[in-house]
Amino acid sequence: MTSAAQTSPAPASGQSSLLDVHRLRTHFELRQWGFLRAGTVHAVDDVSFQLNAGEAVAIVGESGCGKSSLARTLLGLYRPTSGTVRFAGESLSDLRGGALKAYRARVGYVQQDPYGALPPFLDIRRILAEPLIVHGIRNRQEQERRIDAALEEVGLTPATDTRGKFPHQLSGGQQQRVVIARALLLRPSMLIADEPVSMLDASVRVEILNLLHRVQQDHRLALIYITHDLSTVRHYVDRAMVMYGGKIVEQAPVEELLRHPLHPYTEALLGALGDPDPQNAGRFRAVPGGEPPSLVTPPAGCRFHPRCPIAQKGLCDSREPSTRTPRPNHPVDCWMRE
Repeated sequence: MTSAAQTSPAPASGQSSLLDVHRLRTHFELRQWGFLRAGTVHAVDDVSFQLNAGEAVAIVGESGCGKSSLARTLLGLYRPTSGTVRFAGESLSDLRGGALKAYRARVGYVQQDPYGALPPFLDIRRILAEPLIVHGIRNRQEQERRIDAALEEVGLTPATDTRGKFPHQLSGGQQQRVVIARALLLRPSMLIADEPVSMLDASVRVEILNLLHRVQQDHRLALIYITHDLSTVRHYVDRAMVMYGGKIVEQAPVEELLRHPLHPYTEALLGALGDPDPQNAGRFRAVPGGEPPSLVTPPAGCRFHPRCPIAQKGLCDSREPSTRTPRPNHPVDCWMRE
C-alpha cells in the first residue's frame, strides 16, 4: 500500500525541489522504570512530500497528529527512524558536526510560544547576537548591522528602541516579531513556522501572518507553515497537506483543497470553521465526534475510520487505504474516494 504523501505533486516547471521527504518515519520508544519497553509512539509514519524553492506549504491537522514532530525531524532535532530527508540534494541523516550546523543555518525556525522561545534574562540584542556568534560572525559592527536590519524588516522600528529591551518588556506580537527576526538573521533558504500565531491575540494574528508572507516573498524562501486552522491558509500558502494520526492523508493546491475537500477528515476540519454569514448564526455543522487516535496503538486500517461517517465496515477498519487521485494534483488516502 502507498500513502497519499508518496505521490506528492512533482515540482512545477522551472522550479527546483529544495526539500525532498520520502517515506519518513519518526518513532519514539516508551520506557517504564527507565529500561522496560512500554510501546512505540508512531509520531510520523510514512510521510512523503516535496517542497520547491520559494514555495509555501501548510501542514494542517489537530493537536497530536504529528505536525510538530515532523517539523523537528526536518530541523534535525529528531533523528528519523527510517526514510530520507534531502535538502538541496544532501541527506539530512548523513550530516554531522559542522555540516549539520551549516544546514541549521539554512533553515529558520519560528516557534509557537514567543515568550518561551526568548531567554528572559537576555536583552534582545544579546538574544539576536547568539546565533551570529554560534555561526562565526563575531565582528561587533557586523552583528549590529544584521540585528538592526532584521529588526527593521519585521517592523520593530527604530531598532535602537528595541534591542536594549528584555522580552517581558515587549507585547506578544512584538516578541513574535523578534522570533521571526532571529529566524532571518542567517539568511536561510527555508522557514519552518510551527503554529506561529496560536499564542497571540486575534488582533495581531493577521499582522504576523502578513509579515511572514512578506518576508517569504521578498527573500523567495521556502516556507512550511504548521497550523490547526484551515481558515488562515488561503492567503499565505500555495499548497496544503492534511495530517492525521502521523500520516498525510490529503494534499492539493490550497484553493483546490478548500473548494473540493476529498478526505472526510478535511471535510470535518472545514466544518469546524465558523460561518461569517450572520443569517447562519446559531447553526452548527455536523462534525465527527471522538478523539484523535493513539499514536502508541493506532487503529488498524484507515486511522480515521473510528470517527468517519462514511467508513465501510470490513474495508476501512481492516485495510490501510491506498492513494487515489480522483482530481488532478489532488491525491487522497481514502477507500471511499474514486
